[in-house]
Amino acid sequence: MDFLLSDYNSIGNHFIAELRDAQLQQDSMRFRRNMERLGEIFAYEISKHMLYEATEFETSLGTASIPVLNEMPVLATILRAGIPLHQGLLNYFDRADSAFISAYRKTTKAGNFIIEMEYVSTPSLHNKVVIVADPMLATGMSMVLCCKELLRQYQIKELHIVTVIASTEGLAHVKANLPKANFWIGAIDEEMTTKAYIVPGLGDAGDLAYGVKE
Repeated sequence: MDFLLSDYNSIGNHFIAELRDAQLQQDSMRFRRNMERLGEIFAYEISKHMLYEATEFETSLGTASIPVLNEMPVLATILRAGIPLHQGLLNYFDRADSAFISAYRKTTKAGNFIIEMEYVSTPSLHNKVVIVADPMLATGMSMVLCCKELLRQYQIKELHIVTVIASTEGLAHVKANLPKANFWIGAIDEEMTTKAYIVPGLGDAGDLAYGVKE
């Protein structure tokens, strides 16, 4: 399934607007917090489509039957830009295990780039619901590489992909390579630069959250 936050009028669009605002981007703490808030919104939306089990709880005056999550998902993020978004998901799925993937763009001698994946640190994902978060889905190459590696190692029950801003081209690439995944997207932009940055996008999410890398 696909969920596009910008299709609905909600406070989530306000957070996306602040993430895009070049003046507000100078406040890295605010940038990180808005990413975190969007992670919380996506967690809430995803939770509506998970399995629940009626459970009885003792109150001071009696017994209440409440449907609670049948199981927690495993939350995976692509470092480093994905950390604030991951934290937002973790705020709501607060008993979830976490997985971390290191992937980055490496420029070739021809001036193009390839995706290098250095390591994956993860609990067992066998028969688990897995949510993979990355704030920007530009070419989609990183997401496909990382998810295919997880799917190669584990029999994942259900795969969810969370991103704040996706390019049309990148989203099409990921859908073509991960046809069974569910997508949770903040907004979709039509263009990319020759260096594969989304336009209008918001810039480099990792640099805006944690400082410009060398």
